[in-house]
Amino acid sequence: MISALAWVRKGAAAERPAAYEMTEDEYKRIQQIAATEISDAKQELKEKAQLDDAILNDPALKDFDLEHYDSDPSEDANDDQEESGPNVFSNIKGLAYHNEDEEDPYITMKGADEDEQEEVRVFGTDNLLLVAKTEDDMSNLEVCVFEDESDNLFVHHDFMLPAFPLCLEWLDYRVGRTAGQQTPGSFVAVGTFEPRIEIWDLDTLDSMYPDLVLGSTDKRQLRKLKGKPHAEFHTDAVMDLSWNRNVRNLLASSSADTTVKLWDLNTGKCAQSYGHHSDKVQAVKWHPTEASVMLSGGYDQKVAAFDSRAPDAITWWSSGSDVESLMWDIHSPSNFFVATDAGEVRYHDIRQPGSAVFVLAAHDEAVSAMDQHPSVPNVLVTGSVDQSVKVWTTKDNKPSMVLSRNLDVG
Repeated sequence: MISALAWVRKGAAAERPAAYEMTEDEYKRIQQIAATEISDAKQELKEKAQLDDAILNDPALKDFDLEHYDSDPSEDANDDQEESGPNVFSNIKGLAYHNEDEEDPYITMKGADEDEQEEVRVFGTDNLLLVAKTEDDMSNLEVCVFEDESDNLFVHHDFMLPAFPLCLEWLDYRVGRTAGQQTPGSFVAVGTFEPRIEIWDLDTLDSMYPDLVLGSTDKRQLRKLKGKPHAEFHTDAVMDLSWNRNVRNLLASSSADTTVKLWDLNTGKCAQSYGHHSDKVQAVKWHPTEASVMLSGGYDQKVAAFDSRAPDAITWWSSGSDVESLMWDIHSPSNFFVATDAGEVRYHDIRQPGSAVFVLAAHDEAVSAMDQHPSVPNVLVTGSVDQSVKVWTTKDNKPSMVLSRNLDVG
């Protein structure tokens, strides 16, 4: 399943992506991440063992001797011998040649460098498409290149994701290891069913971990707080992301924990948390020109417009059903579109609270996607769970269908 897509602005990607380098600082960072993950895994095993003990010590089951029902004495002896043996991975750093001033003498690929660099080269004319994909319970993010001239789409490189991905947001603001560099970069923020946001450097190949993680990594704490709003981090799935292109260090996120959060990409911390919705928040969008204004919409069947500096002054609109997505009208920035679970597209003027400029019954089922023509006003395209894609004209706020197609893609 492909669950999310995002374009990379043409020409923004590095022509020659860098190979991932294990510096001393990076080694320490990964060591800390690994230590946290190992600690969480040990705690989960401990909790499972306690649960197993409680079951095994149940007086009603004691006669069945469940603890030893499938054991083999010879296997137990081998297990004891293995446990007492040396741990060859006790010092993983000792297995790698690590000297920042010298090249690793054990890697002899100098002759192949030129060919490899040419293979991964990205031209300024290439279109890059980010694809969040899940197959056989494994989720990953593919960076795909589309070559116009040869009509060729291929996977350039990819990253492993921790859970099923729900949303992607491209940004060129440098974070993590490369923060502070003056040159623009190419990054993607990924929201998944996990309650945290990962930001990956798209110009680095074979990265082991994201450059920045927004939110708590304490799994025990998150399990206790599951779905309960918290001021500093999300506690449930991250459903949408929106990067502020006017104040470039700000990223907004919406979550199933009913909150919208504002993240400072310089510090990696939550700068503000908004709890005005009463159910899952499906969508959030920054205004294209007003740097502090944003929209949010959720399963409470409401859309909110507010200034992030004064979150108590909220303007509300009813969506009639669950909100699927939101979009500002780039040709008329005081207006916005709302796509709903009932198959409607609602068009609102932010200066007219409560009422809709028009309501378009676009599809028989949920409008799962919509977009507008970037240079031609009054042209809207919608996609739906009813398997159809439709093109509309909205001239004079009187929408009419231009074209409808079933493209046989589900």
